[in-house]
Amino acid sequence: MDIDIRALDPEHFDAFHAALAAAFSGGLSPEELELERKIAEFNRVLAAYDGEEIVGGAVACSFELTVPGGIVPAAGVTAVGVKPTHRRRGVNTALMRRQLDDIRERGLEPLAILYASEGDIYPRFGFGTATWMTEISIERDRTRFAPGYSASGRVRLLEREPALVAISSVYDRVRLRGNGLLARSIDWWNLIIRERPHGEEDSGRLFYAVHEGADGPDAYAAYRVKHDWPGEIPGNTLKVDELIADSPQAYADMWRFVFDVDLVAKIECWNRPVDDPLLHMLVEPRRLRMQVRDGLLLRVVDLPRALTARRYAVQERLVLEVRDPFCLWNEGRYELESSADGSARCRATSEPADIGLTATELGSVYLGGVGFRDLHRAGRLVEERSGALARADAMFAADPAPWCANMF
Repeated sequence: MDIDIRALDPEHFDAFHAALAAAFSGGLSPEELELERKIAEFNRVLAAYDGEEIVGGAVACSFELTVPGGIVPAAGVTAVGVKPTHRRRGVNTALMRRQLDDIRERGLEPLAILYASEGDIYPRFGFGTATWMTEISIERDRTRFAPGYSASGRVRLLEREPALVAISSVYDRVRLRGNGLLARSIDWWNLIIRERPHGEEDSGRLFYAVHEGADGPDAYAAYRVKHDWPGEIPGNTLKVDELIADSPQAYADMWRFVFDVDLVAKIECWNRPVDDPLLHMLVEPRRLRMQVRDGLLLRVVDLPRALTARRYAVQERLVLEVRDPFCLWNEGRYELESSADGSARCRATSEPADIGLTATELGSVYLGGVGFRDLHRAGRLVEERSGALARADAMFAADPAPWCANMF
């Protein structure tokens, strides 16, 4: 097709989102559209034009991603869609081609990250599942903690403005030592933690609970309550938008508060870490009904920079043979050598490979949430030298498991 892909003129912002609304068979409220406008970097908003009609788009956002041992600039890919009238004609591929080329030419971000509406779309562009997320749903009367817990500190309910000051300080402390978390500007806070328009499934007033320990705020929960009173009996569902804590004690205290809110029959949360301590805190962990699903997808854009930007758990050496047909500049054989302090160097080599893999698998293992041996057992990569997979897993190991609290 004769499709022209170019940066969006700010005057066409509403038309751009109308095209995305058609692509996803939905749309944004006027309030949500204004929040999106505030975070838009228009030189990174790509629109696909068929004549004067916008038929698709793709957006990149400038993020800072916490990785094992450091913080790395990352391009957050979002709002990728094509109108139903123009699908299966290569528009999405052309958008991804232009976007990844732009990210590379910009030279600031060795990584690209995204959430996929469908899991089979992005592996062909070199994105691999790098984090997992869990959903939980538990009856309030089944939330008893295992013996040994005792409460500490106090919890206060705050209005939005003072709450954002407290919770952003907690989030930033946790982010800096986390894995997979993103820095947030005030505009991103307003987009992620916000009131929902009345009538949406998760609409309802948002409450901000802040836990205070000896040194001040150290945990928070943002939640809303969906009301249901069958036969005048409270059957309400408390839905946790986000719960973050700076210590194990504060984490337990914050969940205890959430579990003990009156007139609630069930507590739900749909984005929790795969290694959530709740599994070990409850007497009946099966009552969480925990379901695991794919989370953040990651793509290495600049391979040497990406591999030297993170830290490694052991001093080791690997030779990786990487196939990357969509971004040929990454393709080749690389020696990755880590030092005792966790830093590493990465350079092209002609030495025999230890492991053969594609850019998709490299994206999956990058944060340490997916193991080389896991992918080998799934037939996704090749061990060229005996023992290389064990060495690679020891090298890329990370704790905690990667988790991204942002949806974008």
